[in-house]
Amino acid sequence: MSPDLVEDPRFKKAVSLFNLSEWYEAHDSFEELWHETDDPQRRTLQGFLQISVAELHLERGNLVGATILYGEGLGRLRTLGTPDLGFDLDLFCSCIEKRLKLLQLKADLSECTNPVLILKK
Repeated sequence: MSPDLVEDPRFKKAVSLFNLSEWYEAHDSFEELWHETDDPQRRTLQGFLQISVAELHLERGNLVGATILYGEGLGRLRTLGTPDLGFDLDLFCSCIEKRLKLLQLKADLSECTNPVLILKK
């Protein structure tokens, strides 16, 4: 895969779907790119697609699956050397950590915003 992943229209579509909370479609779009991408960018894509699936599990009431995939996605995104692909990964991961903690406490997530991928300033 070209090192210019962030310019790929499929990547832009995946990010847009993610930010629209279209979790299933976002997962599929990230996964297509993931198959074509090498590390370390591959690790970032896998983190994004795991968070997408975690959100899909939440929608379907699978709290255990959501908890597991939040943890796995966070682990990948927090790994030293994982490229941010232009996004504010600290902000993104903080949102996911908050959601994960609420899930672990069996608390209501309705007051917690859905994760979004925001470009760094």
